[in-house]
Amino acid sequence: MSDTQSGSRKLLGRLKRALAEPAEGQERLDRITRLIAEEMATPVCSIYLFRDQDTLELCATEGLNPESVHKTRMRMGEGLVGRVALSTKPINTGNAPSEAGFRFMPETGEELYSAFLGVPIQRLGEKLGVLVVQSKGTEAYSEDEVYAAEVVAMVLAEMTELGAFIGEGAAMSAPHQNPVMLRGGVGQEGAAEGNVLLHEPRVVVTNPFSDDAEAELARLKAAIDKLRVSVDEMLTQTDVADKDQREVLEAYRMLSNSKGWMRRMQADISRGLSAEAAVEKEQTTARARMEQVPDPYLRERLHDLDDLSNRLLRILTGQGSDTGVEMPDNPVLVARNIGPGELLAYGRGLKGIVLEEGSVGSHAAIVARALAIPLVINCERITTEALNGDHLLVDGEQGIVHLRPEESVAIAFRDKMAMMTKAQERYASIRRVPATTVYGPTIRLDMNAGLMDDLPSLKSSGAEGVGLFRTELQFLVRSKLPSRGDLAATYSRVIDASEGKRVVFRTLDIGSDKVLPYMKPQDEPNPALGWRAIRVGLDKPGVMRMQLQALIRGANGRPLSIMFPFVAQFEEFLAARQQFLDELDREERLGHPLPSKVEVGAMLETPSLAFAPKQFFELADFISVGGNDLKQFFFAADRENERVRRRYDTLNVSFLTFLEWIVMRCAETKTPLSFCGEDAGRPVEALCFSAMGFRTLSMRPASIGPVKHLLRRSNLAEVREVIDEARAAGAQSVRSAVMDWLRQQG
Repeated sequence: MSDTQSGSRKLLGRLKRALAEPAEGQERLDRITRLIAEEMATPVCSIYLFRDQDTLELCATEGLNPESVHKTRMRMGEGLVGRVALSTKPINTGNAPSEAGFRFMPETGEELYSAFLGVPIQRLGEKLGVLVVQSKGTEAYSEDEVYAAEVVAMVLAEMTELGAFIGEGAAMSAPHQNPVMLRGGVGQEGAAEGNVLLHEPRVVVTNPFSDDAEAELARLKAAIDKLRVSVDEMLTQTDVADKDQREVLEAYRMLSNSKGWMRRMQADISRGLSAEAAVEKEQTTARARMEQVPDPYLRERLHDLDDLSNRLLRILTGQGSDTGVEMPDNPVLVARNIGPGELLAYGRGLKGIVLEEGSVGSHAAIVARALAIPLVINCERITTEALNGDHLLVDGEQGIVHLRPEESVAIAFRDKMAMMTKAQERYASIRRVPATTVYGPTIRLDMNAGLMDDLPSLKSSGAEGVGLFRTELQFLVRSKLPSRGDLAATYSRVIDASEGKRVVFRTLDIGSDKVLPYMKPQDEPNPALGWRAIRVGLDKPGVMRMQLQALIRGANGRPLSIMFPFVAQFEEFLAARQQFLDELDREERLGHPLPSKVEVGAMLETPSLAFAPKQFFELADFISVGGNDLKQFFFAADRENERVRRRYDTLNVSFLTFLEWIVMRCAETKTPLSFCGEDAGRPVEALCFSAMGFRTLSMRPASIGPVKHLLRRSNLAEVREVIDEARAAGAQSVRSAVMDWLRQQG
């Protein structure tokens, strides 16, 4: 055994004994700083822990002024300690005062020390603190000393997770106990209260130390062998057509056979770590690198390594995929990310969903909307903060999550939910009456759907029909292309469930953020503006022809309405419409019953289509404005980008004037027009769209009641007058003027 390995094992051995002795958290932390200083033969060792997300606090020191403990604090990025915390990378220097960002702290006495080594205390992407050693020398610490400090920091992170350093003050409070408010993005509106159900519960390493390196190395080798076999088995069982999944598994196989990965873990074990701790140390390193790497391919490989480490940890601990955790009451699913099939497997029993990643157009968001389950996305730290069974409040309206909330917060939240429930009960009384405005027209209110489970909402919501049935969900939840027969049966059941009400089927809208599991992702710099929707259908007509055949057969002699998504020019609509007509002719030749009535429309989601030739508007049986995409292209503001998407108001004068132009063009040719999207379900926006001339709106079922309630007590002529006055006055948005008018109406 080398001197380096022997030194590390001795240090870890002393750490293990120190942690095993009964002591209060502060005493234990003080003892650890002393022994680290002794073993590394350095005059100063200090441990800084986070007291909140942005503030570090000196919690223990050997060599600095003890009076500064729990008094010295710094912000993330402040001083060398703050820089280590921010970058999650070690800083090792022989001349600390000359380093950028050096902060002079006379209360600690550290001006006497020139050499500085700081390493992050972190666990699986969670920043916990910084370990620092210092000396009066002018040489940086050696590579072996840096490694020893990193190993100690890793052990400190594990023991912090296990509650070994609980004491007074926020920095030494028990983990996973305090209330936490986390902010994310709105994936699906709504509110929910429940208890955490972790999709992949963390494996906690209860013993990071090893007394028998040979035995641990043998355990690691056996687990790696088992992992390789499982990956090989998955590869042989994966459908050849499932290229994307095969690519991930091939990456798993490559990484599981990586000699560098194995060598680093073996070295960690030789220095005194257990097999589990060695795996988690590598996993933590991968998570830290993921935050720093801009290259998407490399990030994906690091993501694969992270997933592979999870699999290996489950093998080592014997936990496997079945964690034995019971489904809590009122479960709120918490995950880093999740596929549509996995999410559907949980079903409507979920009260809410919180994802650490995700996007407003992701598969999970599509399913959540279809299931009407509140969803918060991009909620950083949720998987590291939450434990199974934790009390959780999900505010899908604001994108806020309250984890382990204080009672006052929970009471206020329940009051808000009660008001929402009461409002829905009030809306139930107008469920069967039309949305007829004061002295004015009746607005047709349709619902959006994507699953069979949505169809009962046709009655309960008061919707007059389905203005948008998303057909891609039947493709997204499968590992291979669905058959024509399966699709036809699904479409037939949808029409059956509608009980004669109109259903508009949108043909397959894939690409951009909706990549089929069996379709190789396209390497595009801006997929939202790339090869997607109708463009894929026209370039690869086989799938579109099969879906059109399934729709015709699903109609089985009943009326059929279809619309093509993301049409940017008349030529595309002509080509797609002709494909449908060709399939009608083919089905007739085969002796299959044809729909009793056919409507072929288009979604207007690109500004270019609003300026198409008059013939387009004459030929289209109907047009539906796809508000979500149209708005992002109109304002050149990516709806996945929180920094810009909230910058532009739907009731901006420019956008409303553009919508007015679309209404005028459709009126000229008497082409039925609707507005479909999230904004259609917001009462004030729906009122303004109606005042601009829209007579059909399509939205999620829960929005129909509040929209109808506002429309039935509003005079559209007066609303239009308010809008026109605001425009004439040079207002950027009509929102404040309309809100003032509504307040005056009481």
